Amino acid sequence: MRVLCFGSLNIDYTYSVPHFVQKGETLACTELRLFGGGKGLNQSIALSRAGLDVSLAGAIGEDGRFLLSELHRAGVDTRHVDVLPGVRTGHAIIQNDAGGDNCILVFGGANHSTSREQIDRVLSCFGEGDVLTVQNEIRELEHLIRSAVERGMRVALTPAPMNEAVKELPLELIDYLFLNELEAGALLGHPVEEAPLAAARELRERFGVKNAVLTLGAAGSVFSGETGDFTQAALPTEPVDTTGAGDTFAGFFLAGALNGFDTQRALYAASAAASIAITRCGASASIPDREEVMEKLSRENGY
Repeated sequence: MRVLCFGSLNIDYTYSVPHFVQKGETLACTELRLFGGGKGLNQSIALSRAGLDVSLAGAIGEDGRFLLSELHRAGVDTRHVDVLPGVRTGHAIIQNDAGGDNCILVFGGANHSTSREQIDRVLSCFGEGDVLTVQNEIRELEHLIRSAVERGMRVALTPAPMNEAVKELPLELIDYLFLNELEAGALLGHPVEEAPLAAARELRERFGVKNAVLTLGAAGSVFSGETGDFTQAALPTEPVDTTGAGDTFAGFFLAGALNGFDTQRALYAASAAASIAITRCGASASIPDREEVMEKLSRENGY
């Protein structure tokens, strides 16, 4: 079994600020750091560090070649990442406040170059039993999802950033749907904070997804799917930077599920991985490896 992550690669410009800048305000930042990011890059690194055989497909400009080195160090196959002349790599402007929270402004750049020709070329290398993970930061998502399913692949979707186009995707073909509570609320058309597990069930019933996973920040996570309904508390952690925590969670949960973990253990492993990630700066730079997560699980609950 191989995992193909078809998604975005970004250069993250991360600014440390005392608070998020307000309308009309000029605010001095205390530090600027550059990291690799983008949901495609983040999730592919999380999946690889969790022990899976992972390839990433996408596109960068010449300015993003250092991202390939970062991926190689994480064990991700990058032969399906196109380097495009005359195009800027996608990038994100991230404000990271004193409490560890963030707000993000994204420029798509090369990520918006995805074509059906590239999708068909990449998918020709994958087939029955393989897994596709995808997010909402590239184009031609419907073609990508339908083509992967036709080849016998299972599909995991993180529909972020959320927009109206997500509702037009063939969600009934999705095996694993990962959302945070704001994204779930936008998709369902009502707030979900008071009853997140009921919201996960509603996602399955209304859209036909096989398994729905909602991340709730400090409130933990919930799952509704083929194995039943489950809840998982967040592991107590003092956050430094929450950028990439959701991608870390999704990567480690999916790796656990694909490696035969029962659902509760997969949720717990994903929570442990995310709890480590938020104690570090950066998105991809903060993602732990499998041994570190398993050591934390062993300390916490004897796994």
